Amino acid sequence: MRRPAFLLAALAATALVLAPALADARPGGGGSSGSRGSRTYSAPPSTSTAPGTARPMDRTMTEPSRPGAPGAQTSPARPPIGQPNPAGGFFSRSPFMAGMMGGLIGVGLGGLLFGHGLFGGFTGFASFLGFLLQIALIAGLVWLVVGFLRRRQQGAQPAMAGIPRGMARQAHDTVGHGPRPAYGGGAAAPAGEPIQLAPADFQAFDNALKVVNEAWSRQDERLMRGVATPEMMEYFGSDLQDLARRGWRNETRDTVLEKGDLAEAWREGAREYATVAMRFSQIDVTRRISDGVVVEGDPDRRVTVTELWTFVRTQGGPWLLSAIQQTK
Repeated sequence: MRRPAFLLAALAATALVLAPALADARPGGGGSSGSRGSRTYSAPPSTSTAPGTARPMDRTMTEPSRPGAPGAQTSPARPPIGQPNPAGGFFSRSPFMAGMMGGLIGVGLGGLLFGHGLFGGFTGFASFLGFLLQIALIAGLVWLVVGFLRRRQQGAQPAMAGIPRGMARQAHDTVGHGPRPAYGGGAAAPAGEPIQLAPADFQAFDNALKVVNEAWSRQDERLMRGVATPEMMEYFGSDLQDLARRGWRNETRDTVLEKGDLAEAWREGAREYATVAMRFSQIDVTRRISDGVVVEGDPDRRVTVTELWTFVRTQGGPWLLSAIQQTK
């Protein structure tokens, strides 16, 4: 195989490996991080904005209060953006890559048994690289189609005007009603005393969403510290460093809250917590730091995201973002 073809195959394989990193470059890294007090290991109730189940925490500093209780296992730390999970390895979280490598190993062993050499099953090393290139291109097309369908499905969901007011209406219908499912299955009694929220609280959540994304794009630590807990600041800082090491910078701008509603709100001692489901749209692009070239996203096209954000305040102080969770 000529040198240009070899380089093309290498670039295609690299693009497959880096695809999850680019797609998860927004604040929170596309994972579930932070703390929800005594409810950290319990899933918040579903809402009309987020009807699915929240994903368990990948990163949290909260220790389980009852070791052995349903869903109270310690969550492994989420690896840096784009890195394989050290608990299971890259192939354990990518069935496609595991299957492909299994097939390659099988063909190689077959070639050795029949005396054709390790890559004899592919009639030479050049054919082996050609096979890799075909697999990489097919997988890349599948990934693009799946991403398009997912974005189309999110975009088809109806929007609701008057977001803070809409979330406020939900407060009286969702707080403290019914059992809350744990991540491990079954039901768990809600911990803490339910509280009611005012329209000003929901306005603060909407404002925090915009400030977090603005500070993320500007990499303004001082601005972000005013709306996020020290734990979330640590995760944000770590994710920004991971992006910088790869020579990238993510920008999320023009963030608009399309729809939101309250999942639950409660008090634990001097602290009050509120978990809110938010569907928002924004411009999300990742650029190469060296020349500003866009490596992921479209500067002229908005994307829609649905996440669960938890806020905490102490003795009537300002609300601070304490967790971001993805939905299943």
